[in-house]
Amino acid sequence: MSRPGRDEDPDRLYTVTGGRSRSGTGADTFDLVTLVVSESAPTPGMQSELASILRICRSPTAVVELASDLGLPVSVVRILLGDLLADGRITARHPRTSDVADALPDPDILKQVLVGLRNL
Repeated sequence: MSRPGRDEDPDRLYTVTGGRSRSGTGADTFDLVTLVVSESAPTPGMQSELASILRICRSPTAVVELASDLGLPVSVVRILLGDLLADGRITARHPRTSDVADALPDPDILKQVLVGLRNL
């Protein structure tokens, strides 16, 4: 029989979150693509998962990447991120979508290209 993965052990997940199913602060701030950046280094005695998050997030890292790197469900990672956010140890921001929208061509030009292609 195969041993369950880290993220499948309910006792471990209960321990990691302190028995919580949601964070008291900030859990709704984190969607899958929210970028997280650590604002401080791990401290001695810190929970290993929290310390790992701070190390991984030295550069901007998406929530979904954190969950994958840690081998934890996204819901658990959101709880941990909420704790770190409340303590001021991380910052979180959504990727800019305005830059992508600004880089797209004008819809009128696209229509003209389409008409030109149809006339070929």
